Amino acid sequence: MINFHIPDFSGNWRMNLYIIDLLAKHPEYFYDGVRIASSYGCFPPSLWNGGRTAVGTIEPPMVPFLIKEYNKRGVPVRFTYTNPCVTKEHLSDKFCNYVTKMAENGLNEIIVNVPVLEEYIRKTYPKYPLISSTVKQIENLSQLRAELEKDYKLVVLDYNWNNRFDVLEELPHKDKIELLVNAYCTPACKRRKDHYKFLGNLQIAKSYEAFEPAKIKNKNFLNKEFPCPNMNMCFMDTIDYSTHISAKDIYEKYVPMGYSNFKIEGRLMNAVDILESYMYYLIKPECRDKVRNHTLKDLLVPKAEKRLHG
Repeated sequence: MINFHIPDFSGNWRMNLYIIDLLAKHPEYFYDGVRIASSYGCFPPSLWNGGRTAVGTIEPPMVPFLIKEYNKRGVPVRFTYTNPCVTKEHLSDKFCNYVTKMAENGLNEIIVNVPVLEEYIRKTYPKYPLISSTVKQIENLSQLRAELEKDYKLVVLDYNWNNRFDVLEELPHKDKIELLVNAYCTPACKRRKDHYKFLGNLQIAKSYEAFEPAKIKNKNFLNKEFPCPNMNMCFMDTIDYSTHISAKDIYEKYVPMGYSNFKIEGRLMNAVDILESYMYYLIKPECRDKVRNHTLKDLLVPKAEKRLHG
C-alpha cells in the first residue's frame, strides 16, 4: 500500500471524508495502491498544537462526531501536538487532555516534538502510536539515524532530505519514514525555527483567549503575523521547489526504494489548494477533471439547488 497522510481532519473534514469514501467506492479513479492512512491536525484551539496556528473554537459536539466519522472508515485522526513552546505548566491543559482522552482507542495517533510533552503523553495516554515530527528539523545524518531507532511508529523527515537520493537509498527503516511531498516552506529556510516558535506562542495565546483570557500578557500579539513572503503561495507554486516530490516520482522512485508513507501538506490552506494537491497525488491524470468536477459540485452546490436542477 502507498499510504497518504492528508491535512486538517477538523477544518477540511467534509472534503477529506468525501475523498475517503470516493476511494472506497471508485478505486479505479485513484493511483494503484493508494490508501488514506491518516488525517492530521487538531481541534482548535488546542494549546499543544504546533506547525500551524489553529484559530477559533470547535463546537463541542463536533469532537466526538469527527473522531467517529474518520475511525469508522478505518482512518486515524493524528493530533499535531508539536508546539515547540510547550512547557511543564501546559501539560494540564483541560481542553487538550479532554480531546486526547476521548480519542485514545489504539487507532488514533499523535505527532510529537518536545520531550516534556512526549513523556507526558507516553505516561498518561499509552495507547497512542507516536510519530516524530518534521518540526524537529533534524538535518544531521547521525541524528536522523538515531531518531529512526527510537520507539516511533513513523518519523517525518525534514523536507530538505526529500531529493537527497544518496542518503535516501541508504537510510534504514524505510517503512517507518514519512516524506513531506509538497512543502510550502522555502528549501533550507533559515527562519523556519523562528517561525515555528512564533506560531507556537501564538497558539498558546489563542488557547488562552478562548479559555483563560486573564493569562494573556500581550493582547496585541494575537493579531500579529510572521513576516513570511510565502504565506500566500498556492499548491502549484511548490512544484518548482527543489524539495518537491512529484506524483510520478513517488511511484517510479520512492516506492521502488522502499518508501510507503507520504504526507500532503496543506493544513489551514485554501480548500482549492488542498483539492488540487489531492488531484495531483491521489487521482490518475485521466480521471482528474471528472473527480474535480464532481467533488466541487457535491461539496459546494447546496442540496436544494441540486434537487431544483434534477
